[in-house]
Amino acid sequence: MKIRVKNIDGYFIDYIQSVVLKSLFYVIMLIPFRIRLKIFGTIMSKIIAPSAGYDQRIRENLQLVMPDLSPKTIKSLMQEVPKSVGHTLIEIFSGNDFKKRAKKARITGGGLKELENAISRKQGVILVSGHLGNYDVPRAVLSELGYNVGALYKPFKNPFFNAYYHQKISEISEPVISSTDRNSLGQMVKLLKSGGMIGMLIDVQKASAPRLTFFGKPATTATSAAKLALKYNLALVPTYGIRLDDDGNFELIIEHPIPHSTPELMTQKINDSLERRARDHMEQYFWIHRRWKYKVKRP
Repeated sequence: MKIRVKNIDGYFIDYIQSVVLKSLFYVIMLIPFRIRLKIFGTIMSKIIAPSAGYDQRIRENLQLVMPDLSPKTIKSLMQEVPKSVGHTLIEIFSGNDFKKRAKKARITGGGLKELENAISRKQGVILVSGHLGNYDVPRAVLSELGYNVGALYKPFKNPFFNAYYHQKISEISEPVISSTDRNSLGQMVKLLKSGGMIGMLIDVQKASAPRLTFFGKPATTATSAAKLALKYNLALVPTYGIRLDDDGNFELIIEHPIPHSTPELMTQKINDSLERRARDHMEQYFWIHRRWKYKVKRP
């Protein structure tokens, strides 16, 4: 097996990039939180999305799964979706500022009592969600209520900037577990078996995963959350952090736990839950990411 080792020049470039990015975020964090959100949302919508091709990807995804959407609606979403993504990114990097706002979220969805019952009997809980609204709202709110809530995250390739990112998301709650750490499964199981919670996102394309359905189209979806729930008798609870306005106010939706059955059926129910919520808040779903493996055929 050939192991690729980054050379000194590569580390130097990573270091310089990290210094520039951290300096940028330092300046941004000096701006009041509400204004910070508006500025970064506008930058993402008006500058980054068009230059990176995100607006075109939004159009293609929407045309694929909802071909009857009007051009006017699609055009509006091509502006609103990047703005929401920009808000989410700057909120997560805002650490404590974000948590102070998020912890005030009203809780709906009907599943809070069942979640509390699971924790009271030391049953671990997987808070399963997707790229909708701000997916760290459940962690912020529930940790503030006194629960032990961790998160599984994908680290940045730049090790210097990743250390900064890890620090910022750890301000929301700990532990924060790297998905690339070979000990990550053991850390997650330890937390869950102690009656803790872990947040996981499932709407990421994975070639080796089963082809389930999302928005009426085949979408490979990892069943790992459901498999963990079955193996360790965990509650699998769909949760969503929905943005109520542009000022950092949220609604935390905690749905009823997914009944245990098979990994595929349980995961499909999560997909269905996420789809319902995304249809209710189209502008807050991350239509910029490659959820489906194929594109719309152009005439």
